[in-house]
Amino acid sequence: MTRTRIAAAFAAAALIGLTGCGANAGAANNAGDDFPRKGKSIELIVSFSSGGAVDTAARLVQPILEKELGTNVEVINKPGAGGQIGYTQLTSAKADGYTIGATGSPSVVVSPLDPARGAKYTRESFQPLGRQVIDPTVIAVQPDSPYKNLKDLLDAAKTDPKSMTASTTGLQTGEHFAMAQLQETTGAEFAPVHFSEGASQATTAFLGKHVDILVANVSDVTDLSKQGKARVLGVMTAERAPSLPDVPTFKESGYNIEAGTVRGYSAPAGLPDAVATKLEAAFQKAIEDPTVVKKMEDLGLQTSYLSGKDYQEFWASQEEDFKKVLPLVQKTD
Repeated sequence: MTRTRIAAAFAAAALIGLTGCGANAGAANNAGDDFPRKGKSIELIVSFSSGGAVDTAARLVQPILEKELGTNVEVINKPGAGGQIGYTQLTSAKADGYTIGATGSPSVVVSPLDPARGAKYTRESFQPLGRQVIDPTVIAVQPDSPYKNLKDLLDAAKTDPKSMTASTTGLQTGEHFAMAQLQETTGAEFAPVHFSEGASQATTAFLGKHVDILVANVSDVTDLSKQGKARVLGVMTAERAPSLPDVPTFKESGYNIEAGTVRGYSAPAGLPDAVATKLEAAFQKAIEDPTVVKKMEDLGLQTSYLSGKDYQEFWASQEEDFKKVLPLVQKTD
């Protein structure tokens, strides 16, 4: 049941309507008509370290946001605690449009649901501005690993639980949930190692052979695979990833598992309507820009835009699903 719920949280993206328009519908609010003020920069907080997929995507949309908004947009990296440090800074900022941030689930959805995390924000603390992509989870091993396929690896992890270490980008992140799914579905159990600063830190550890298994996203391993630095054994999605055409899906290998990270952009809740409308329009322009879409495809990512309203509805549906599966990643590792 819980496995189905996790898969539903990931697959629900395909079911959300794409007809939402505008943010903060309701009474007119002209408080932000002069937004942004000339010479005043906008900060875009990335809750993970530079070099990872979240940071890369933010820097791809940055110049188009600047063009659309007519002011500087500065990407600020605030890594740590699986995204919680950056999310705290984002939601603590004034809701005036000059502080926005990249938001990714499960981390942004789950962290306020677990009392042990002590998060100072809830889902209602964020005002979604637009969804950009869904990035499927993958499992990769070293190029010289004795495990040539997914079945061999999972059988070994089932026979000798926790004998192999596997990376995550922090507690209760997408990779952590994916490992919980694996254990529930197959009995295979890895020993998670949480790299709370993000994918760049986890990848560095894998390349240095400090962890055995890289549990990551398609965008994190596409180049590694091309360069022969990682052997990707499976993709947790319904169809093969275009950037990894030779890698089978988990379903092809006999495991009914889907998982991934959903990424978009948000602001502190309570933006004036005019500010929200301008920001959302700028993000749509940036996310759907052909050059950005092509560069995202080169990273192995298919753009999956949702308006702020639809992203908010998708986020709420994820929250309900993740509430049911949270116990799977609350166990002491």
